[in-house]
Amino acid sequence: MNIIVVGSGGREHTICWKLAQSSLVDKIIVVPGNGGTADETKCVNVNPKDCDYITEGQNPYVAIAKHENCRMAVIGPEDPLCEGIADEFWKADIPCVGAKKAGAMLEGSKDVAKAFMKKYNVACAASETFVNKDAAIEYVKKHGAPIVIKADGLAAGKGVIVAATMEEALAAIEDIMESGRVGDAGKKLVIEDYLEGVEISVLAAVSVTPEYAVQGSATIVPFLPARDHKRLNDGAKGPNTGGMGAVCPLSDVTPEIMEQFKKDCLEPTLNGLIKERFDYRGFIFFGVMLTKNGPKLLEYNVRLGDPETQAVLPLMDFDMMAMCTAILNGTLKDFEFKWKPGFQCAPVVVSGGYPGSYKKGCEITYDSAELADSTAKVFIAGAVKDGDKLVTSGGRVLACSAYGSTFDEAWKLAYRGINAVHFEGAFHRNDIGLPGAAESGKL
Repeated sequence: MNIIVVGSGGREHTICWKLAQSSLVDKIIVVPGNGGTADETKCVNVNPKDCDYITEGQNPYVAIAKHENCRMAVIGPEDPLCEGIADEFWKADIPCVGAKKAGAMLEGSKDVAKAFMKKYNVACAASETFVNKDAAIEYVKKHGAPIVIKADGLAAGKGVIVAATMEEALAAIEDIMESGRVGDAGKKLVIEDYLEGVEISVLAAVSVTPEYAVQGSATIVPFLPARDHKRLNDGAKGPNTGGMGAVCPLSDVTPEIMEQFKKDCLEPTLNGLIKERFDYRGFIFFGVMLTKNGPKLLEYNVRLGDPETQAVLPLMDFDMMAMCTAILNGTLKDFEFKWKPGFQCAPVVVSGGYPGSYKKGCEITYDSAELADSTAKVFIAGAVKDGDKLVTSGGRVLACSAYGSTFDEAWKLAYRGINAVHFEGAFHRNDIGLPGAAESGKL
């Protein structure tokens, strides 16, 4: 079968790499893809700008999928999901792994997500929503700090500010609602209680439709818990980023904690998706804070996390394409999820200057001997092909993900791989997965 994968990041490279391992997959059309997918087995990058067969008013992704005889679509990033790309594929009779627009609003609007959580008793922080800046300021002055200020809409990971002081909280409100930094995403504001604890990421497969609900086959199946490292520098210091590395699974997350998460967060979410009669066949990401009062949901993402995907998918000991088929046809409940017994560590290499301004077009080279006879796999994010060369094109350039039977082994192999990658200005953290590296909800 030919399939289309939409996206251009490290997450999409990882998805393509895993799908390509399936005997069910003949060809993967990646739109637009990156320098990693360009060299991946079974993968062909396609840029819509190069397709003269796309007519005016036609959805370019659907047009490419039809032209390439693709019989399934898999969507990587949140923006196209929130714009309704899954709905477009289904209208064209191309089954799509990705939430339809109504369900995608769980990420597209923090206000929608919080209302959903409250309506269906999902364990989460108390919050209020504001469209008026003065009312938001009054609430913060009454409530005090620390407090969390969130832009309502999609803001490329830059719309959440954890304010330690009243001054920071007031500045955050001004920044989001008045400065224009996050655009329309900041027209509405969600202010929520600050939670103390340690964060984890739980990615999951979702297969929910009104029909499956009646049949009793609607389900959400969680993957192994993972942890992202958001801060730029070692010791969880420096500015927030899109993610400096991830590890999976987590030794501090016991089976008992996962059962509590399912009871307090996952099962109420499933109930809500069913009650709202959503057609949600794809992935969901639970951003969770482990507090002294149990797991609390911080946010939904309606897609796989990045860089968590680079740490989780290599541990899949099953056919990902078969899982995608089960998501689509309502048999996910019966699908057998098997996981490798070890650990995965995936540190990220970024361009110098990131998350601020950075240079592009730097050539990337590898010490291939260091990567030989290793479990390490380089997943490309912000890099493209320039002739035969691979050059940087973004802030987060790549992740080196390595497997080990112990975490120590995985960590050493991952960093051996990281140190075998070279480009001008390359920067990475040295403590991904180590004690003290993860962000905690303590100020």
